Amino acid sequence: MLSIRGIYKHFGENNVLNGVDIEVKKGEVVVILGPSGSGKTTLLRCINFLEHADEGSVAVDHFEVDAHEKNKKKIIALRRKTAMVFQQYNLFRNRTALENVMEGLMIVRKIDRANARELAEKALDSVGMKEKEDFYPAQLSGGQQQRVGIARALVMEPEVLLFDEPTSALDPELVGEVLQCIGRVARTGITMVIVTHEIAFAREVATRVIFMEGGVVVEDGAPEQVIDHPQNPRTREFLSRINQPGK
Repeated sequence: MLSIRGIYKHFGENNVLNGVDIEVKKGEVVVILGPSGSGKTTLLRCINFLEHADEGSVAVDHFEVDAHEKNKKKIIALRRKTAMVFQQYNLFRNRTALENVMEGLMIVRKIDRANARELAEKALDSVGMKEKEDFYPAQLSGGQQQRVGIARALVMEPEVLLFDEPTSALDPELVGEVLQCIGRVARTGITMVIVTHEIAFAREVATRVIFMEGGVVVEDGAPEQVIDHPQNPRTREFLSRINQPGK
């Protein structure tokens, strides 16, 4: 479903990604772990060309785009096969929850308002936000805003759903509701790639866990292997610090 081949990306003299190769099968839930600066978020942004990689290629459902591609229509076609849930929600502040979810349907998919509203209401209901559809972002908690963001991504029916640290901007007491929501989405069978620091969540939801360090994949395997029995010393060090902060 998703093929990432030889991805390199640098910002000035900072080499953020150094030849990343990842294959994701249809229906897999892949969680990417790693310290800050390891390239996790940049990799997600390169998948849907929010960032242009310097080298490599990305293919979604066999539709491949090279990093050097200049054809905007081809890039947009690839981007439409994915949907991204951001750290900071990125909701339109002057639109209600319902309008935020409807926006992409009408602008990108050219669906008429009545049908867009019906689809958006179903998407909001699936994340437990139907009763808040007429609320503006400022009237919603961070967790509620993120669930609207998830509904906005789901309603576009992407081939691959990308999550960029979806709980990092939330107060601790709101993290659980968003993780539960993502867990329900994962059980629908959609292909997902999730960047997170939530180790317990990764163990519960992921079919695969990838550990990144220095812009490369250091370890890749089942959750019980990577989290509970990591083979790489750097993975073991990272997980020990996560599990025993301050040591």
